[in-house]
This record gives sequence, structure tokens and C-alpha cells, in this order.
Amino acid sequence: MFKKIVLLAFLLCCMFNFAQVVTKYQIKHLKLNTKYPHFGLSLGGTNRILFTSYALSKKGKVKKAFDGEGILRLYEGVITNDGDIKGIKPILIDAKANIESITSAVLSADGQLLYITTTYTNKNRPKGTFNKANFHIEVGEYKSGIGFTNFKVLPFCKPKFSYAHPALSPDGKCLYFTANVKGGRETTKGASDIFKVDILDATTYGPIKNLGAKVNSYSREIFPTFGADNTLYFASNKSNGKGGYDLYQSKIDKDGTFGKAQALPKPINSKADDLSLVMLPNTSSGFIVSKREGGVGDSDIYYFKIIKE
Repeated sequence: MFKKIVLLAFLLCCMFNFAQVVTKYQIKHLKLNTKYPHFGLSLGGTNRILFTSYALSKKGKVKKAFDGEGILRLYEGVITNDGDIKGIKPILIDAKANIESITSAVLSADGQLLYITTTYTNKNRPKGTFNKANFHIEVGEYKSGIGFTNFKVLPFCKPKFSYAHPALSPDGKCLYFTANVKGGRETTKGASDIFKVDILDATTYGPIKNLGAKVNSYSREIFPTFGADNTLYFASNKSNGKGGYDLYQSKIDKDGTFGKAQALPKPINSKADDLSLVMLPNTSSGFIVSKREGGVGDSDIYYFKIIKE
């Protein structure tokens, strides 16, 4: 009888302690933010982060393309132990590659390939009529002293559709992206869905596959990224959220299927647009892009840390 009482007390104690575990989030606005937007986050190895912002002149003014639009450039910085981003510099792109603007990008694990979201230029525009506003994904290779060069449009990108926001699976064998592909079995359900494609070799890819209703909705899904724990993070403006765009996570089962997407809690999500999240390899901290109150630009980068008490 005494043993049963002791066991019951132990179980009750464990249940009480489990119930008392509280997850809190610390959010920090970063000093790198300015009046200009910062977005398109991705990790470059374990301690570097890539993001997009405007290219600026020496006088701090936005550089303009021939059409008058501001030029978006890809930057990288080193992540410090306290969650700041230091040593920010542009990613070196070969000027002869004729890349006008980059809205998001991801590096391969070895740093030799760069997948970018961009638009067609007069030098590589496809034949026939197409929507000039459509994005597509290109991949370039790194050459010492030159930077990333020899960019090629990925073969599955069709000019009549828009493809953006590339992300790589943790093992580097699958490329994930958003698209508005219409028609056929893998049609987009909303304004844009998240798709994946197997990377067979440097120039060959499998058929694109829609991630399905557990991830995608009849709204717009954007900016997919992966955590080291094989969790997919993305933003969506589907109904019942806290703001316009909210951040979601979907955990991948052992069989490769995606679990039903769950909205992340406050203060990761806010009443404003929360646009993307990258989780650091420690899976207890990372960065988000948000337009929340208190920012200084159109969209700012914030550091977050998960604390369990």
C-alpha cells in the first residue's frame, strides 16, 4: 500500500511539474534596420544569415534600375552570440551575370550554389508574351574572385507563372518554393502555394509537387524555410490569423508527409504582417521579418529566443 502511495505521489508531482512548464519568447529589434525594408531571410551555414534590402549609393539613396524601380540586393551578415547581425556586406554577384534585382535567395550547404528569386531582363526574356512582373528562380555557381555567376533559369519555371522564395531541405536533396501554377494535378489552390521538387543533379530536377492541403490554403503562402529539426516554417494570409500574414509551422513525419500547419503563438505572431522566420540550428532561437508596431522600416528583422520555465 505504501509503495502505491509513493508511486501516486511521484506521478502527481511529475504531472504538476509538466503542467508548470511555460514557454516564453524574447523578441529584440535589430540595429541593422532602417527606413528601408529588410526581408527574404535564409541561413548561410551555421552563423551567417542572408537577407534582401535596397542597394544604396554612397549618399544613402536607393539605386534605381532603368525602369525607375529600386534595385534589391542580397546581403549577408555574421550572427553574434547575443542575436545581433554584424559585418554586413553584399553577396558578390558577377556584374556580367545581368541580375537586376534579387528578392530572396538560399545557399547550398557547401556555399557553391546560390538559388535566387528574380525577374527576366531584356537579355534572357523568353519568347512570346508573358507577364513581366512574374518572378522565376535561377541558380548560379560560385567562382573565386568573381562571385556567383553563370546563372541559369531552373528548367521547371514556365514564363506564364510566377516562382519565388527558394528554400532547401536540411539534406539538400529537395528545393522548396512558392508558385501560382495553374492547371493539372499539382495546380495552385490559392494565390500562391508551396511546392517542392527533387534535385536529381546539378541541372536536372524531378516533377514539381504541391505540398497539399495540410500546408497550403485558398489564400497565399510565402517564404518557406526549414529548421534543423525538419520543421517547415512559412507565412500565410489565410483566415483566422492574428494579422494579415501570420507565421506557421508544419512538422514532417518520418514517412516524409507534412503535418497540419499550426500558427505560431504571440509574440512571434502579431496583429501586423509577420512575413518569414528562420530557426537557428539550436532550434531555440532565430529571426523573423515583421511589420509590427515599433519597427522603423516597411519590414524589419527581429531576433527571438525561446525560454522554457
